[in-house]
Amino acid sequence: MTQVLVSVGSNIERERHISEGLQALKELDPACRVSRVFEAVPVGFEGPNFFNLVVELNTEMSLDGITEALREIEARWGRERDAIKFRDRTLDIDLLTYGDLFQPEGPTLPRKDVYKFAFTLWPLAELCPDQQIPGDSQTYAEAWQAFDEEQPLWPVTDLSFLNV
Repeated sequence: MTQVLVSVGSNIERERHISEGLQALKELDPACRVSRVFEAVPVGFEGPNFFNLVVELNTEMSLDGITEALREIEARWGRERDAIKFRDRTLDIDLLTYGDLFQPEGPTLPRKDVYKFAFTLWPLAELCPDQQIPGDSQTYAEAWQAFDEEQPLWPVTDLSFLNV
């Protein structure tokens, strides 16, 4: 089994899409672990705030297989694949890591979002604090402690929308 870490985000009907996205991910791994849900202002554009979280899955799928499965889940909930990077999303699921694979080219792993965005790194630091980042000597908790970007982010306390 390979540990896979994915980020999940939504700012369009976010309660519904986060809940449905988690249901779909649990179909891939019923024993998956889920971070807290965080609310974050959009980065790179103006729009409604996002709900973000990280999910740990264990899978026997290949890298290509899990990538395709994640894209299918996004498409099921209306995600349009286009060249516009920073925009509103119904459901955005990004593969952050695939086991200990360090891959600087092709699909970059770990995904650079791990280091760039508080809405990715804080949930990772809570879910896998002592785990070393692939290709790096620091853990997720150490990376979060050193993170100095000013990105507004706070935990969501009312999770009644989650029916998982």
